Amino acid sequence: MRCFSLTSLSLVFFAGIQLCFAQQATNQPELSKFDNTQLFSPLFYTKNGTEYRAADGEPGPLYWQNRADYQLAARLDDKTNEVSGTEILTYTNNSPQKMDFLWMQLEQNLYKSDSRGSAMEAAMGSRNHSKGRVYEGYNIKSVSVNDVPVKYQVIDTRMQLFLPSALAAKGGKVSVKIEYSFVVPDYGSDRTGVQQTRNGKIFTVGQWYPRMCVYDDVMGWNTVPYNGPSEFYLEYGDFDVSITAPASHIVFASGELQNPQDVYTPLQQQRFAQAAMSDKTVIIRSSSEVRSSNSRPVGKPELTWHYKMSNARDVAWASSAAFIVDAAKINLPEGKHALAISAYPVESKGNNGWENSTEYVKGSLEYNSNKWFPYPYPTAVAVAGIVGGMEYPGIVFCGSNSNGGSLWSVNDHEFGHTWFPMIVGSNERLYGWMDEGFNTFINGLSTRDFNKGEYAEMAAPIDWTSNKAVHILNPNMEPVMSTPDNILEMHNGTLLYEKPAEALNILRNQVLGTERFDLAFKTYIERWAYKHPTPDDFFRTMENVSGENLNWFWREWFLNNWQLDVTVSDVKYVDGNPARGALISIDNLDKMALPVILEIKTKSGKTSRIKLPVEVWATGSHWVFKYPSTEEISTVTYDPDHVFPDYNTDNNTWRR
Repeated sequence: MRCFSLTSLSLVFFAGIQLCFAQQATNQPELSKFDNTQLFSPLFYTKNGTEYRAADGEPGPLYWQNRADYQLAARLDDKTNEVSGTEILTYTNNSPQKMDFLWMQLEQNLYKSDSRGSAMEAAMGSRNHSKGRVYEGYNIKSVSVNDVPVKYQVIDTRMQLFLPSALAAKGGKVSVKIEYSFVVPDYGSDRTGVQQTRNGKIFTVGQWYPRMCVYDDVMGWNTVPYNGPSEFYLEYGDFDVSITAPASHIVFASGELQNPQDVYTPLQQQRFAQAAMSDKTVIIRSSSEVRSSNSRPVGKPELTWHYKMSNARDVAWASSAAFIVDAAKINLPEGKHALAISAYPVESKGNNGWENSTEYVKGSLEYNSNKWFPYPYPTAVAVAGIVGGMEYPGIVFCGSNSNGGSLWSVNDHEFGHTWFPMIVGSNERLYGWMDEGFNTFINGLSTRDFNKGEYAEMAAPIDWTSNKAVHILNPNMEPVMSTPDNILEMHNGTLLYEKPAEALNILRNQVLGTERFDLAFKTYIERWAYKHPTPDDFFRTMENVSGENLNWFWREWFLNNWQLDVTVSDVKYVDGNPARGALISIDNLDKMALPVILEIKTKSGKTSRIKLPVEVWATGSHWVFKYPSTEEISTVTYDPDHVFPDYNTDNNTWRR
C-alpha cells in the first residue's frame, strides 16, 4: 500500500485547483468589463430597518409625519397679473423633537434676478426658469404666529420663522398667518403662467402661497432651495381655498366647489348635475356662450370661488373669461364616482383637440384607479394654457395646442402624477425619478389600454435594436440616482422619465413577471399612500413582497450607469457528437447583467427557446450550459425579441 504524506496530498490538490483555474481563465473573454463580485455584492443597504421605517420597506410602528392645514384666500387682478393673498397655516408637529423655528418655501422667488436658480439658468435659456423675464417674487407684508408678529428671514426661495416659544413635540400645534402678494410670471418654469387668447387671459397658478417645508425622520428640515429643475416635497393636510376674480372669469381649483350657486348660472348648475351622471361628455359652457354675458352671473364686478380639498399635499388654480367647459362622470372602484372637467379656449377646440380632453381624463383615471389605487379627489380638472404639462392634486395644466395622441399623452401623464407624488408623497426635490419615472411606467400601461388601444403604438415596447440602448444607457450621462438639479437639462427626459420607466418594464416583464411585480408595486402604493417614502423604502418593498433579492438590479439601473453586451461565443458537442448534446458558451462583456433568453435553431429547422436566470453571471462573465440537442445546431441567438438593452447586437448570434 502506497502512502502519501500530507504535504504530497496538498501539492496534488493545489496543482489540480491551479489546473482548473487555468482552464477557466482561458475561457474568460479577454475584454470583459464585468465584475460579478461588484454587481452581486451583498453590501447594498447602508442602514438597517428602524422603528420608523421597517426593514421590509413598510412604515415602522413608530412612523410619524407632520401636518400642514391651510386656509387660503387670494384675489386676482387680471390687469396687473398680481395675486394678493392671506394664508392661515395650522402646523402640527408630530415629531419627537420640539421646534424653535419653522422653514417655509417661497418658490416665486425663483424668478427674482438674484435668485440661485436665475444664476443657474443657462445663457441660451431654459424651460425651468422664466425665459429671461425677471419678477419681484414674494412681497411678504406680515408674518405672525398665534397672532403675535414674529421675526423671520428670507433666504432665496426659503423663509425661516422664529417661534415666540418652542413648539412641543408629538402633537404640538401652531397657527401662522402670512399676508403676501406676487405677480404671476407670464411663463414660470413650465409650471405656472399666463396665456393670451382672443377672449382673455388664462391664468394657470401654482406655487402661489408660502408652503411648509417637510420635517422628516430622514433629514430633519428639507430646505433644498427651489432652483427650477427639481420639483417639490410637501406635507399633507386639509385646504380651505377662496379665490376672488373678475365676475367674467370661471375659476377652477383643487378640490370641491362649495358655492356653485354663487358662481355658475342655474343652467350651468343643471348641466353639471347631468355630467355627474353621464359617461359621455356634457357641455357646461359652449364655445358660442363664451362671449355671452348670460353665461356668467351678473350684478357684481367680482366673484369669490370657495373650494375645499382634504388630505392633499398642495392646491393650485386657474382663472379665465375664455373657458369652454365640459365634464363627465368618472367611475371608481366600489361604486364611487368623481367628475372629470376640461377648461379650454376656443382656439383649442377642433382638429381632434381639447373637445376630447374629458374623455381622456376619464379613461386615464378609471384605468389607474382599478389597477393601482382609487382616485381620491372629487374632481379632476384639465386646464389648457401656456404650461406644457404640470400636475397638482385634482387639477393639471396642459398645453393649449395639444391634440390627438399628444393631448391623450399629456393628460394621462399629468393625471398619472395623482399616484406619484400626490398619493405616494416622495421627495421630488431629491428623487425626481420616483415620480416622473414611476408615472411614465404606468402611462405605458394606461396608454395601451385606452379605448381598445387607440394610441397603443405610442406605448409600444422599446426596440432595443435601435439606438435606444446606446441612448438610455449612455455611460456619459449621470446615474438615475442624481437630483434633478445635478442633471444636465438635455439628460432630464432620459434619466428622470425614460430610464427608470424602462427599468420597471424589464423588472416586470423579464425578471419578476407581471403577477409578482404588480402585487409588489401595488403594495408599495398602499403602504406609502399619503406618506413620505425614500428610495430604500421602495427597493425593500419590491424585494420583500416579490421574494427576490434585487440589489443587483437597483445597483446597475439606478445607482450606476452601466451597459449590457452579451455574446454567444461558442457551441461544442459532447464527445463531438451532436446527438449527445451541445455545450453552449455565452459571455458577458460589460458591467450590466440580466436574465438570458436564447433562441436555438437546429439544422432541420427546429426552433426552441431557453431562459436562464441572472444568477448564471453570479460567478463570472463566462457561462457554459448543456443543451439537449439531437442534431447539429444552426444558430444560437441571444435576446431574439430584443427585450434587453444590449447595445451591440452584432455579436448576439452564433452561426454554424
